[in-house]
Amino acid sequence: MTSARKPVGRVRFVGTGPGDPGLLTKRALDAIREADRVYYDRSLPQSLIEAAKEINGDETRIKLIESSPSDQGKLMAAAAREGENIARLIVGDAYPNRLAKAEIKAASAEQARFEVIPGMSHAQAVAVYAGMPPGEIRTVIDIDDIASVEPLVIADAIKRGSLTVTADVSDLSSLRDILLAGGVSGETAVAVTGDATGETEYTTTSSVDTFVEAALGYAGQVVLTIGPGVDDRHELAWWEGRPLYGWKVLIPRTKEQAGVMSERLRAYGAIPCEVPTIAVEPPRTPAQMERAIKGLVDGRYAWIVFTSQNSVKAIWEKFKEHGLDARAFGGLRIACIGEATANAVREFGIEPELLPTGQQSSEGLLEVFPPHDPILDMVGRVLLPRADIATETLVQGLSERGWEVDDVTAYRTVRASPPAADIRDAIKSGGFDAVLFTSSSTVRNLVGIAGKPHQRTVVACIGPATADTATEFGLRVDAKPENASVPDLIEALAEYATELKQRLAEGPIKTRRGQKVQGPTALRFR
Repeated sequence: MTSARKPVGRVRFVGTGPGDPGLLTKRALDAIREADRVYYDRSLPQSLIEAAKEINGDETRIKLIESSPSDQGKLMAAAAREGENIARLIVGDAYPNRLAKAEIKAASAEQARFEVIPGMSHAQAVAVYAGMPPGEIRTVIDIDDIASVEPLVIADAIKRGSLTVTADVSDLSSLRDILLAGGVSGETAVAVTGDATGETEYTTTSSVDTFVEAALGYAGQVVLTIGPGVDDRHELAWWEGRPLYGWKVLIPRTKEQAGVMSERLRAYGAIPCEVPTIAVEPPRTPAQMERAIKGLVDGRYAWIVFTSQNSVKAIWEKFKEHGLDARAFGGLRIACIGEATANAVREFGIEPELLPTGQQSSEGLLEVFPPHDPILDMVGRVLLPRADIATETLVQGLSERGWEVDDVTAYRTVRASPPAADIRDAIKSGGFDAVLFTSSSTVRNLVGIAGKPHQRTVVACIGPATADTATEFGLRVDAKPENASVPDLIEALAEYATELKQRLAEGPIKTRRGQKVQGPTALRFR
């Protein structure tokens, strides 16, 4: 009896696009997800490396390569013959890349099964992201070997429309000479874009005569747009024009809690940094929660009031311990302090009966909470599962409305460990442009484990109680939404940033010490 033959793997050369993980194609995502090994070189942006780790799910498979193209091609071909699927990540598109082509040829010579998955080039992406769309004719060139460029070909392309060129910073002087030798006017408009589609993409506009000097400080590959398309940039640029573009925003929450916030901040152009200040732990003694769960099943309560996503999670975990499901809420009315908490309830297939119509806070919920009617409400008790450090506002308000309240500790919040030294230094020295506080405890704990944010850091608070706590700690509150929700908090910060940029456009901003500051640095001062 013959043994089953081991399936042969494939080598996939994956064009990853210019740097924004959102531009990965479905084929690219599939190749990364299915790979037994993922290879990349030093040109791959860190954002794409992190995305590959998340997509593949096993960081040990993501490997940096430093061998020659020939050796790397042979290595990948050998692994494919052993049944492994390989994803070789390449910046932009594969075929304009000289080293990638050498690896593909080497893998082909070894008779490996391979695929080439195209990706968007830097040049194509910058035309859209930096607001310089093609005119009637646009020529796109990825320069891999500056010596091979024909001056007259480039000059002719510019005469017919805009030219977009991807090149290494070290080749810019040679490229300028080629343009001038081809007869291109030194006054022709040029835009230089670095970190294309990345979190720190930055574009400067100049001319053929001056673009080398304008690119000082750039590193690695840059994209040059040459010709009439540059004039459209001031009106059509959107990536760098987002309200929080380039802002480093501190989120004092765990990665699990901050996920939605971080994604929304990235959509506004910000660079979020998640720093846990609170750790959630079970109650010291489980007796209270055990009685509460039994009371839920026995019909002891008319209402359950959830004040946080953690309280929802704590109740649901107890349900699972006892083999219960959503049917245990039958006949029970559910109130939530805000939309985020309500969404956590909805995840379990249940729609809350009551939310605040105005301010999403304890006060807002009390404004709409019905008083106890002893005739209509046969059961007059409310279950309030929450943190051990919660305020008494809800208990007092519900009691005044005639309800008996079982105030149960569902979880404890304890201070997290201090963040890394570089994060602490950035917090205290103004390395963050803004900080978002979502509760009073996040204020207290951030100051406790890392110190007070620098006075030039913009402080945004989710609601009045959080803002009051920030003020008590000597922080200036710059932004606060009308409704206490994460989307509204981020929108309030975005509106503040927009107003700040408008003030900067009108002239120098005066600091508290009377200094006049202009340029991007001025955005850090009020």
